[in-house]
Amino acid sequence: MTRGTADASAGALPTREVRGTGVRLTSLGFGAAQAGNLFRATTDEESAAAVEAAWDLGVRYFDTAPHYGLGLSERRLGAALRGRPRDEYVVSSKVGRLLVLSPGTAHERDPDLFDVPADHRRVWDFSRDGVLRSIDATLARTGLDRVDVVYLHDPDDHEDAAVHEALPALVHLRDQGVVGAIGAGMNQSAMLARFVRTGDVDVVMCAGRFTLLEQPALADLLPAAVEHGAAVVVAGVYNSGLLARDVPPDDATYDYAQAPAALLDRTRRIAAVCAEHGVTLPEAALAYVRRHPAVASTVVGLRTPGQVREAYARHTAVVPDDLWDALVRAGLLPEDAAPPRDALTP
Repeated sequence: MTRGTADASAGALPTREVRGTGVRLTSLGFGAAQAGNLFRATTDEESAAAVEAAWDLGVRYFDTAPHYGLGLSERRLGAALRGRPRDEYVVSSKVGRLLVLSPGTAHERDPDLFDVPADHRRVWDFSRDGVLRSIDATLARTGLDRVDVVYLHDPDDHEDAAVHEALPALVHLRDQGVVGAIGAGMNQSAMLARFVRTGDVDVVMCAGRFTLLEQPALADLLPAAVEHGAAVVVAGVYNSGLLARDVPPDDATYDYAQAPAALLDRTRRIAAVCAEHGVTLPEAALAYVRRHPAVASTVVGLRTPGQVREAYARHTAVVPDDLWDALVRAGLLPEDAAPPRDALTP
């Protein structure tokens, strides 16, 4: 695949087509987990305003999932996009967790990171029927006429069912024109690489395994994506918080837990080198991943208009090439992990 260029509907953001599917992703994507009340409550108005701000800045790729707030994210995102030209934006959602009514726990809070009533429970299901039911439910919650990209969501412990049932179901739906592009989204790179090598998936979402701090995807997923022409969407670019501030605080999180002291120290040393080159740590984190030729988009979780504007500014910041050389010299970035110099940036 080749890099796309900015189009009129996407403002200043470049877009990239997912191999021959007609689905084009803006280089910055809107992650809607926060619209599902990830960690804390967010209002309908705040979520809608965040989508409005993203739209005004040219973001046209929006990612959600049934898992996010037990369907709340899908409902809010669909409502916020309602009335906008349908062919001007891309929505991805996910299959693998069905939402089943649970009146017996409706008085409790969801135990899975989202501040919502536990009036449903998640049931793993990567069967063909489960895929079809999940997509139908997503369409009902969002009010959309189609889902542009469908990912298998966290099939780590369900690889056999995902490969032999869910993926063929998605291939059939794509071939019938029901969905535009198909793939998988995970917090690991090895299984994503195996999905890519089947030749069936068009795009994968890799969360946290290709960042300025760690690059296991360079050994398996990213070479496979280049070889097979699959697009990679990078999520978790801040490693759940450690790379999200100019200088990481003592209570910074890594993979949703307290960051180990040694990793916190290394991150602060990276931040110091970034500052010497006139860029912030979050700007460098976003610039680093988008420079790989397999990466089509970077999805950032966004809750408020202010966060949207901040992410856009970080994403479009100019980061000098010599920063990567300096990080390599300081032993903070492996030499074979330095980004190519001829990569295009927004």
